[in-house]
Amino acid sequence: MQDRKKEITKASWVGIIGNSILALLKIIFGIISRSMALIGDGIDSSTDIVISIITLFAAKIISKPPDREHAYGHHRAETIATIILAFIIFFAGAQLFMNSISKIFFKKTIEVPSNISIYITIISIIGKIFLAFYQYRVGKKTNSSMLIANGQNMRNDIIISSSVLVGLMFTFWFNLPILDSITATIISLWIIKVAYDIVIETNIELMDGVEDTTIYEEIFRAIDSIKGAYNPHRTRVRKLANFYIVDTDIEVDGNLNVLDGHKIAMEVEKSIKENVENVYDVIVHVEPIGNVEHDESFGLTEDMLEK
Repeated sequence: MQDRKKEITKASWVGIIGNSILALLKIIFGIISRSMALIGDGIDSSTDIVISIITLFAAKIISKPPDREHAYGHHRAETIATIILAFIIFFAGAQLFMNSISKIFFKKTIEVPSNISIYITIISIIGKIFLAFYQYRVGKKTNSSMLIANGQNMRNDIIISSSVLVGLMFTFWFNLPILDSITATIISLWIIKVAYDIVIETNIELMDGVEDTTIYEEIFRAIDSIKGAYNPHRTRVRKLANFYIVDTDIEVDGNLNVLDGHKIAMEVEKSIKENVENVYDVIVHVEPIGNVEHDESFGLTEDMLEK
């Protein structure tokens, strides 16, 4: 857990420093060169600074041990932080969209940006390639939804900066300064889409769901390998940051005593933890073979996966 916290903290500081440099360069030289698209790209990099700061604080919260109010620990802070990131990204995109539209339709004269805006954009693309690769790699290594989302956002920043570069080049070639504002508008719509995608992905976890349902197949195989455990049913999995909580019912011989039934349940728990990655906790409910509860309206069985 401490190693994971260190990795996330280090990645957050790299993001803060790297994006601070890029944001200052783009906003300052965007103003100097009169490029709305470059300023918009700088604003997007500024949101990345806020995102990295949030991940830094979230890493500290996640590392706290369970307490009375948070018996499952503080891992859900990562999910909440990811949602906050999405809203920050959306706000930045919406602001850029409104400014770009206003400049296109309501400003009478638009000046052609200067050449320096092209050089700054190229520097930005190179910097973002490094940051995106680093954040995404550490996110995958630590299974952190925050860093993966941040890496995806920075990967999109590469596309954004590339679009700015293309827009600036067309602006110079055709001497049409309005193309710079049109490029900024397209960038803003892309930023809004990124925010929407992050919310949709994170919503699965908030709704106590899992994106990769093959985990149920792994769980049932783990249970089937245990002698004396039958008919796993009412199986549920929910995600807690990078961990899974597994809840399942099994049937055992009704003539067994409590101790033997408990031993089978413990073997099931051990098998699941050994065969399924990142399992935080396993809850096993033992029932006698043939037990039927008609009000069971939730959870999965092996038969349901085959359909």
